[in-house]
Amino acid sequence: MGTRLVSFTIAADPPSRLDKALSRDVPADATLSRTRLARLIAAGAVEVDGVVQTNPRARTMEGADVNITVEVAEDSHIGPEDIPLDVVFEDDDLIVINKPSGMVVHPAPGSPSGTLVNALLHHCGDDLSGVGGVKRPGIVHRIDKETSGLLVVAKTDAAHQGLASQFEKHTVERYYRALCYGVPEASDPRLRGVKGASFEAGNILRMTTQLARHKTDRQRQAVLFQGGRHAVTRARIVERFGMPPVVSLIECWLETGRTHQIRVHMTHAGHGLVGDPVYGGRRKLAARSISPVANEAVRQFPRQALHAAVLGFVHPVTDEPKRFEAQTPPDMADLIEVLRLPAT
Repeated sequence: MGTRLVSFTIAADPPSRLDKALSRDVPADATLSRTRLARLIAAGAVEVDGVVQTNPRARTMEGADVNITVEVAEDSHIGPEDIPLDVVFEDDDLIVINKPSGMVVHPAPGSPSGTLVNALLHHCGDDLSGVGGVKRPGIVHRIDKETSGLLVVAKTDAAHQGLASQFEKHTVERYYRALCYGVPEASDPRLRGVKGASFEAGNILRMTTQLARHKTDRQRQAVLFQGGRHAVTRARIVERFGMPPVVSLIECWLETGRTHQIRVHMTHAGHGLVGDPVYGGRRKLAARSISPVANEAVRQFPRQALHAAVLGFVHPVTDEPKRFEAQTPPDMADLIEVLRLPAT
């Protein structure tokens, strides 16, 4: 594996700690995040005035000459694949993709190829400067295989660090569109009795629970009220279907981003998502509430009706606010149109 040398001089009034001084003064084009710099210090790859420094707390003086030996990013063990991508935005630092349903984000034992990462390795090629020392796209968040919609992926270490920080602080804007059974509204006395459910102004459902992996089914998540990880989902009704209504189009937004969060929370609320094979189940709808065509379309819908429609964040390198929207995919759009048909 080859190496490259990053050399620079500590500027005036440096922070007292070496790691913070390096993070402040390292050239931007070196694309070395604070996390990566910490690893390089620990590995003995940092020299200050000719002396190797392995203590991140070491004091650094103005004018000190710094040399950092950085291993050139190695190729990922994951192979590139020529798979078409719906690219919403791309620059030198990141790429925003409108992922189709049916595509896994990252290779796993059950899905070793045909993933978004395989496609990105082909699409980006040499534009990937390396994340964590490997030429790979930096995955900072995921959406389920059968969920469609927007994902942002880092192309550099610096972008990966900046995006990950925003997701950790829950400052990323994420709105989803979904079709659920029933109508999750404040006038429903049953829903007001569900533990973890409450309503905010504007008939907005707020689900607040803990989430953790299910004790017996490792493919599922479970609602808890002790242990697990804190999770908050909000949802509002966009449109009702049926007379009386039996299906709703809802908009959900996340305060946290846990695995299967919307799917688990809506199921816990008693309003599982249409088509969800894991949580939503198949419900028999009142025959006279919606048209026979709509009833059959709901019954046959092959995936969870969930779409990541809006994604907003601050660009981790330029500090520009970015906001993207992805139209409802054809399968969900078609189902919505059918649901609007008169019952008779």
